[in-house]
Amino acid sequence: MRESRFKRICVFCGSSQGKKSSYQDAAIQLGKELVSRNIDLVYGGGSIGLMGLVSQAVHDGGRHVIGVIPKTLMPREIILWLLQPSSLHKCTILLFKYRLVLLFSVACASLLQLTGGYGTLEELLEVITWAQLGIHDKPVGLLNVDGYYNSLLSFVDKAVEEGFINPKARHIIVSAPTPTELVKQLEEYVPCHESVASKLSWQMEERGYPQDYDISSSGARIWENISMRTTHKASVKQFSTSS
Repeated sequence: MRESRFKRICVFCGSSQGKKSSYQDAAIQLGKELVSRNIDLVYGGGSIGLMGLVSQAVHDGGRHVIGVIPKTLMPREIILWLLQPSSLHKCTILLFKYRLVLLFSVACASLLQLTGGYGTLEELLEVITWAQLGIHDKPVGLLNVDGYYNSLLSFVDKAVEEGFINPKARHIIVSAPTPTELVKQLEEYVPCHESVASKLSWQMEERGYPQDYDISSSGARIWENISMRTTHKASVKQFSTSS
């Protein structure tokens, strides 16, 4: 197996499978690529669509799967598990009020985007914006299957051309047509944009944390606690956040 500098990658993707089989194939291939590099998966906790395919592929390959899902959506997932018991594979489900905050706090080393709709796009733009602000310096990968994101990338290039996005910030987005190429580029990523603020300093000040409080270490401790408690059966854990 190929070793990676990433211990786990957060994957955003749709809860639908899409009309093209190539989208579904890419999700499965991505799962296998993560397994081949000994990378664990953190994702949106869904059991259907591309979420279900990529998480099942990672689980089948023997890697750990962490699903992070808002508490309000959990009843829907329970119904789906009852209808499709095979979709409840071995993973840990975390219940949070605000999903994206915790996706970062579990200390993912990279973020990767598959095809999806409104929710998937919102997650992508938010993590890109957070990188621009200096909240994180993680690479953000866009799996551009069959040119699905060509229009979005053209928009970003137009925004750079018109002076709304700094040219260096354009490189926050790493895109490739296949999982293998994309993960390779993420491995080689080096930030070159200037952050608006120092990493997480605005968040610490806004929430009243002391200046020496290490939010990243706190997130890592949450992850280690989850890992130690995980059993061979699927488990559900509930956490609360203040934002």
